[in-house]
Formats: sequence, C-alpha cells, structure tokens
Amino acid sequence: MSNNKILSILTLAVLSISVLTACKKNIPDVRLSLSNDAQFSVKIYQPVLGRNTLFTDNFSAGTSSIPLDFKIVNMRRFTGEPAPELTDYFPVQVWKTAYDGTEKSLAEIEAKRTIENHQLFEIREHSGQFVMWAKANSSFVKAQPDSGYVFDVEVSNSGGRRYFKDFRLRPFKERAFEPSTINAATGQSTALGITPTISNIRGERTGRFLSGQSDVIALFNKKSDTGNSLTFKFVDTLFNPIDPNKFNTTQWGGLVHGFDMVKDAEKVTYKVAYPIPLVAYPTPYTTGTGQQARSTFRYERQGFGNVKEVALLSLDYAIFEKGDWEITFWFRTERPKFTND
Repeated sequence: MSNNKILSILTLAVLSISVLTACKKNIPDVRLSLSNDAQFSVKIYQPVLGRNTLFTDNFSAGTSSIPLDFKIVNMRRFTGEPAPELTDYFPVQVWKTAYDGTEKSLAEIEAKRTIENHQLFEIREHSGQFVMWAKANSSFVKAQPDSGYVFDVEVSNSGGRRYFKDFRLRPFKERAFEPSTINAATGQSTALGITPTISNIRGERTGRFLSGQSDVIALFNKKSDTGNSLTFKFVDTLFNPIDPNKFNTTQWGGLVHGFDMVKDAEKVTYKVAYPIPLVAYPTPYTTGTGQQARSTFRYERQGFGNVKEVALLSLDYAIFEKGDWEITFWFRTERPKFTND
C-alpha cells in the first residue's frame, strides 16, 4: 500500500473521530423537568377504617415531565410523635388476578387473592394516588374525633425534587356495612335499620301498597367474625318468619355472588367471599357502578280484576367485614299479601 493511501485512510479516521466527538458534545443532557405548577388538589384525607379506600384525581403534574416518583415522608401523629402504626408493614390482602364476577366457587375467588406486606396508608409510586388498606382499624389507628396524623410528600424525577408539606390524615371509625345506621363523627347509631326499595307489595290486612320508608326495614346482624356466609330472612310484625319461597319469581342464583345455597321455610343462606361487593366493578350482582351489591326478591300474584301484580323488594348495600351475616327484612306494620284476590 502506498504512503499516500495510508495517509488518506489515517486522515479519514481522524476526521470521523472528530465528527463523532463533536456530535457527542452537542447532544444535550436529557433531564426531566419538575415544574412549579405541579400540585395536590386535596390536602386532607378522611378514609373509613376497615375497608380498602383509593383516593384518585388528587394530583396534577402540570407541565412536569413524567414519570414522577412519589413518597410519603415524615409520617407522624398530630402531636408530633412517631406513628409506627402507619410506617410499619402489615400483611394485607391484594388481588393478583382481576375479579370479574364470573368465578364459580369460593376457591376460585380466593385463588385470585394473595397476601403482601404494605404500610397501611401509602402512596402509589408513580401516580400520587393514596391507598388506605382495610387492615387498618381503630383498635390501633387513631380515628376521629382524634386529630389523626400529619405527613409530607416527596415528588421527584431526574430534574429534581419537591416537598409538599403538612397533609392531614383523619380517618373515621369503621362502619361495617353501608348504607350505615352509624353516625360517622360520633359512632352512635342513628336508626334501627335501612330502607329497601319496594314496589307493588300489598299489605295482607289492609290491601294497601306498603312503603319502604315506614312499613319495611332491613336489619343487619353479624352472627360471628370467622365465617363466610350471608343469610336473608323475612319476618312479620312479631318477628315470625315468612317463607322465602313465597317470593316465587326470585332469581335465587343471581341474588348475590354466593355459592352452595341452602333455602328452607325460614331463610336462604349462601357461602360468600368478603367484602361484598369484592371490588368496585359492575357485575350481575351489583349496582351499575359496582360500588354496592344489589339483591332483589320478586313474586307475582293476581290482583283485583285479574290483573297480574309483579311485586319487588330490593336492597343496595355493601358489607366490609368478614363473618356470618344476616340481613332480615322486617315487615313492621303488616305481612305482605301473596295470595290472589
């Protein structure tokens, strides 16, 4: 190879290295931005203990680059003391596979859940959403009227970090079911029962249409803390049982997402997984939003003039504590009329 050719190759190599070096120097250092318009829209959080609560739409990233990283820091009681009940880790039940309402057994439902260790109040790492886990209860977590807790939040990315100060966490005491008869602030019962929806149910004695506001109420009773059952009962003014079979057009298989139904002349019982509903997701067993279960009882009778009357008794509800529960529909003024005119 001639000296001129070698010189040309060396010159080309030097030029290539120079160009690459210059390009590298001109590449900007890509850093994410953390803007001053990033903000939390909610500073006070008041979950109800004993149930999973997710707080969403509480943070705006503004013009910040995402992803952002979120972290709760300096969690303390309102008095300034440490709060190990919220900084320690506890076993909580989480879904590893999505629940969709088509599960055919308790075993199939439980196979979709597992146990993980979490702080009982935490922030989701990249969304800024807060979660209070159902494991938290008022036996060790401070609840209103106590002043509760104060904490800060660190928000960061490669562009820097910001601290948002003095958030408040003021939980309410547990309410085992909803709609609740318990006053959230005082913890005292404000009503005997809750009002179901009724339609076309006539009284046996008067023949008038009964009202859900004055004639019928639903009573919730927890028989044990350890079971997995839900029982529906119907009683008259003196608490004598009314046979569930008289609600003769009820779709018993779709009454609740339960299994192994047992029905007799006094009650109908299902094996169920708690809470009810299991998640806020619409299924054939819930309201349209999925926030509450919906159980509907129906019957038909021939009314005056041989007109068919389709009667309905329905309840929208949620139960948050595991156990053996009974829901009793108490006809306080008179029994429903099931016979034909």
